[in-house]
Amino acid sequence: MDAFYLLAVLACPVGMGAMMWFMMKGNRQPGATPPPQDKTAGFAGPDPRQQELDFLRKEVADLRAKADSRPEAPAQEHTR
Repeated sequence: MDAFYLLAVLACPVGMGAMMWFMMKGNRQPGATPPPQDKTAGFAGPDPRQQELDFLRKEVADLRAKADSRPEAPAQEHTR
């Protein structure tokens, strides 16, 4: 009876592994080499991630400049 439970517990991971292996095996073509990986493939213009990073850096710089130009407020005590 213990062997039946062990078989039931292992059926899912073994089945998933076999399914993944068959799917990967089916995608390969004999003698074909994988295409080269190009990091800029699919982008018609500048990298949108770089644009977002530049925008966020400018926003942080603006906020820091704004915070530096304000006079310091006296510290407030928090009471409960």
